[in-house]
Amino acid sequence: MKLITLQYRIKDETTGKSLLKMASAVSFVWNYCNEVNYDRWRKFHKTYSAFDLNKKTAGCAKDLGLHSQTVQAIAEEYAKCCKQFKKAKLSWRSRKRSLGWIPFKAVGVKVVNDTITYNGLTFRFWLSRPIEGKIRFGSFAQDAKGHWYVNLVIEDADRGREKTGRQAGIDLGLKTLATLSDGTELNRENLTRSFEKKLAMAQRAGKKKLVKTVHAKIKNRRKDWNHKQTTKLIREYDTIAVGNVSSSKLKKTKMAKSVSDAGWADFKRMLAYKAISLGSEYKEVNESFSTVTCSVCGERSGPNGLSGLRVREWMCKSCGSPHRRDVNAATNILRSINAPFSAQGIVRRRESPLL
Repeated sequence: MKLITLQYRIKDETTGKSLLKMASAVSFVWNYCNEVNYDRWRKFHKTYSAFDLNKKTAGCAKDLGLHSQTVQAIAEEYAKCCKQFKKAKLSWRSRKRSLGWIPFKAVGVKVVNDTITYNGLTFRFWLSRPIEGKIRFGSFAQDAKGHWYVNLVIEDADRGREKTGRQAGIDLGLKTLATLSDGTELNRENLTRSFEKKLAMAQRAGKKKLVKTVHAKIKNRRKDWNHKQTTKLIREYDTIAVGNVSSSKLKKTKMAKSVSDAGWADFKRMLAYKAISLGSEYKEVNESFSTVTCSVCGERSGPNGLSGLRVREWMCKSCGSPHRRDVNAATNILRSINAPFSAQGIVRRRESPLL
């Protein structure tokens, strides 16, 4: 059994006030955990566990208008984040700056068709896809435009997929967002540039709601494209290898806006969890020298340096093989699954003459 998350948008906008009130109470519990945890760290250099925080917050649910399981879920999530990020103090949740979030466990909600009942309140949502499986836990979450969603984490049976016997290496870039080793190119318009004039006008006019709307539209269109392309790739290929390109480093350069618009991290994250869900194999490999290494002979003879970035097609000086820059890199990324890159190029496997 696997766990998958299904997201549905809440229908009734008028229920947003009650959700906001509960979200404020959630922030209060989070900030309390943050304060007592940091206070203990300053005194004893120790932090509280989820069990300790549950004891400290016991009995406050009724006064705050929350379900008792929600208070426990907040404490558990806080303790998990402290351990994950190795910090004794996390970000403070503000009513104005933090988006609404209300976690819950399965025993705290009741889902019937397109309605969910939590803490005595019933909310209707758009049932965009059927709910098949047992609900484990979930949350109510708010987006930047103020819309509310319910996220349900359910146990999903292994559906699997038919094997195709195909493999693909993927080179992520800016000119072409994703190039496959078989020559396929996946690209979309630069959304940041498409909306930059409208966004700039809204910012200069001080229209904060319009600014949020434009940002949300860019995010949703990018997310929609990533979902469609990653699902298509996982269904077509049994094995997918992607280079470990770092967007965080490139965001410090002049290419920061294009890197942010590319959304490499979300693209790779979607490939990873969809591969697990559908039974494919996903690998992230070291892509060092993949662009300048000949995929035929393994010699590092391609154009390098900043001036070499403009060269999209080149010919190997050693074997004379012509290459398209991105396709050659994707081919090397796929081959590196079994033969990693060395300082001289691709490490080739040599068969023993005795075999």
